[in-house]
Order: sequence, then C-alpha cells, then structure tokens
Amino acid sequence: MKHTILNAEIIHNREPSNNSIIFGAGCFWGVERKFWSLPGIVMTSVGYSGGDYDKPTYELVCAGITGHAEVVKIDYDSQQISLLDLLKVFWECHDPTQGMRQGNDIGTQYRSVIFCDNESDKAIAQNSLEQYQNALHDSGYGNITTEIKVERGYFLAEEYHQQYLDKNPNGYCGIGGTNCTFPIS
Repeated sequence: MKHTILNAEIIHNREPSNNSIIFGAGCFWGVERKFWSLPGIVMTSVGYSGGDYDKPTYELVCAGITGHAEVVKIDYDSQQISLLDLLKVFWECHDPTQGMRQGNDIGTQYRSVIFCDNESDKAIAQNSLEQYQNALHDSGYGNITTEIKVERGYFLAEEYHQQYLDKNPNGYCGIGGTNCTFPIS
C-alpha cells in the first residue's frame, strides 16, 4: 500500500532512527491531513488502537464493540521535528475536553488518545496535557479527557481510508480545535 502524499510504501516496522507516536483526535481522515505535510514526518497511516479485539475493521470499530479508537500513526525524524511540536499540532487540532466525541462524530472510536512507544514519551505527553489544560481553563474549557498510555497495538485501517482527504478533497471530517494555543515550553 503506497502513501499518496509521501510517495512511499506504508510500512509498520520503522527504521531504528525514527520515532513514532499514535494520536486519536476524532475522525482519522482529518487528523492524518494535519500531520502528513509537516517537516520531519517520515510516514503517516490511519488505523485502530487501544481496543481489545485483534482483527478490528472499520465496521466493527464504528459499531463500538472493539474498544478501538480511530488513530493516526506518525513516524517522524526527531532531528527535524520534536515530539513537543507534534503534541502542539495534536492539542490544537481538536477539542480534548469532549470525551467520547469530536463535534458531530460521537462514539468511543472518536475519543482523544495519545499512545506512546515508551515511558519517556508518555511523560512528555502527560506534561504537555498539564500545560494545555491550564490554557484551556484560562479560556473557560473543562477538563481534558485524553487517554495517555504506552500502547504497542496498532492495526492499519483499510486502504480506502489511507490519505482519504487527499483522494477525496471534498470529504467530510468533523475535527476542529478550541482556538486555544498550546504554550510550548
């Protein structure tokens, strides 16, 4: 399966020099579009993570029976873009206070999640949550509901979902941010 933007095969096993993170922020089509053109991005793909079923499909995930979230796996070159820079895009591209939804998209598959490769990245993500929570409270928003954990389970979504908004430029995707800026520090 070839990435339509990065013009490379979508491969799950990344080179040791690359890092990865998995974000769920609502509809995976729009979340992937937020990341695929950033400098330092080696690969993006959409899939399912955080559930209890070993062969999730779009239909099963949407039915709410697998426990998976729609996610984007991002492989990146940390010499060109930092995890903190990726977290800034993540926090600002959706409303992490909405719980099991983003806009009109409702269900556990649309929940806000950060799945890290290791405890060090998890600590950075948790610290970023605390920073962004302060910015949200100052703007009148409630508490962040984002789940943050070390998670290695990732299942690639069906091919027609990959780079969906590149293939379908007028496609619907209900993600939207809070207009709060993430205070990088």
